[in-house]
Amino acid sequence: MILHDLSPGATLFRAHTPRWASQPLSGAGAALKGGRFNREGTEALYLSLDEMTALREYQQTSSFLPPCTICSYTVTLRHLVDLRQLRQGEPWDELWHDWREDWRHLKFDLHIEPPTWVLADMVLAHGYTGILFPSQVNDGGTNVVVYVDQLKNGNTVEVNDPDGRLLRPVLHGSIPP
Repeated sequence: MILHDLSPGATLFRAHTPRWASQPLSGAGAALKGGRFNREGTEALYLSLDEMTALREYQQTSSFLPPCTICSYTVTLRHLVDLRQLRQGEPWDELWHDWREDWRHLKFDLHIEPPTWVLADMVLAHGYTGILFPSQVNDGGTNVVVYVDQLKNGNTVEVNDPDGRLLRPVLHGSIPP
């Protein structure tokens, strides 16, 4: 595995469903049913290096763009496995070459554990922060999955909301401030 650090203060993006827009730093949504690089129960933030990739990832194969809130984040992320370098350096574990498999089809239709969940386990076992990987819906775009529990040792993710425009979660019917 080849590691990459994002420069301190780098800007990343995400389009959130309205349900999760009030919790832009939560990886709980991804933990509900899992994601490409996180199994159920593992909190993960999926971010993109540019706005268009974030929107395309949110849209996926839909013919229209569903309602969303797009946010930018300021990050410092070290020790990311750089899947863009899959064909570089020392040989990678063969399983890495299966990362493009349709994880949803494997998990929900065939009830098979996606190979990308095993890859995520390997990344977490090494104590790495996340994975940089090419977008499959936006040519030339790049995504990063950040494991929330790995945000330590100088790794940070902050949502840019200087005017407090993001709604805060409503608790027990209270009115948000």
